[in-house]
Amino acid sequence: MSDTGRYYIKDQETGRVFWVEPIYKGNQAPKWGDFDPVEKKYTGQYGQKHKGSIVEEDSIIKEENGFKNIVTLEPGQSPEDYIKKLLKKS
Repeated sequence: MSDTGRYYIKDQETGRVFWVEPIYKGNQAPKWGDFDPVEKKYTGQYGQKHKGSIVEEDSIIKEENGFKNIVTLEPGQSPEDYIKKLLKKS
């Protein structure tokens, strides 16, 4: 897994590869760091490198990059469970 949370799953039987990217869809970056109660703000740069998700504009999973059958899951849906269901249908 990368700093962005991006990873892939390769099915050993079929050789199919599934790329997964956690997408952050908030209107501002998540708050990370130490909370300063006097200044009432977060300090430090925690989470700037290892965010665990990416903003949609930075996604590499796009048709112009050669990806096909792109699916966006609802929050809370497991990518692994979705992939298992796809493989059972094959």
